Amino acid sequence: MRTPYIAGNWKMNLTPSEGARYAGELAEAVRKAGVSCRVMIAPSFVALPAVAEAVKGSGITVAAQNMANHLSGAYTGEVSPEMLKDIGINTVILGHSERRQYYGETDEIINSKVLLALSLKMEVILCVGETLEEREAGNLESVLERQLRVGLKDVLPAEMGAITIAYEPVWAIGTGKTATPDDADAAHAFIRRTVAAMYSEDIANNLIIQYGGSVKPGNVVALMAKENIDGALVGGASLKLDDFLPIITYSK
Repeated sequence: MRTPYIAGNWKMNLTPSEGARYAGELAEAVRKAGVSCRVMIAPSFVALPAVAEAVKGSGITVAAQNMANHLSGAYTGEVSPEMLKDIGINTVILGHSERRQYYGETDEIINSKVLLALSLKMEVILCVGETLEEREAGNLESVLERQLRVGLKDVLPAEMGAITIAYEPVWAIGTGKTATPDDADAAHAFIRRTVAAMYSEDIANNLIIQYGGSVKPGNVVALMAKENIDGALVGGASLKLDDFLPIITYSK
């Protein structure tokens, strides 16, 4: 039985003080609601310590939105996984479409980050997904397979328990558009089949696959009802308690 995993990616929003205040309110609301799913939030780098302190003891995971593919060195502006570990951050989002699109991160770069994170015993949310042009050209499956095979290259079967996959159709991120539950489930099913071919049926069946792309209170129930959708990677709707809490408590 896969435990649902709801994650909030704050992107470049909320200052450390704003983030800590909101995180404290979220932690209290989650406690009162008695949610059964796993909850994660990913603030900006500078807000990580304050947010982690605000949710301490709540069971909410705090993750980084990215990390460098080096431990240290002359990499101005980068944050290493060792720095994250030192402040108690053990989960990281890698390969988000915005990192791919705006900062030129290739599948190979993302793979180097995945391997480095796993070597430090960190948990990884690996994002994959197609653009509108790729989908309309009929390349959905080839794009997903390439991103999975390169992104997970040299990841050992024993390490797959630390991997969550987030399927995020690029055309649905921040646009208000959402893949239909059936379309999303079909993509998730393909991801699961690909992982089964790469590893084993058992690993694929235990893999948590989140959907990301304009998830909101109005569509989360229909999405989460699908067989292969195990959670959500939520963007804008994770920034307000009135939006994020109904997503977290979708099964109530």
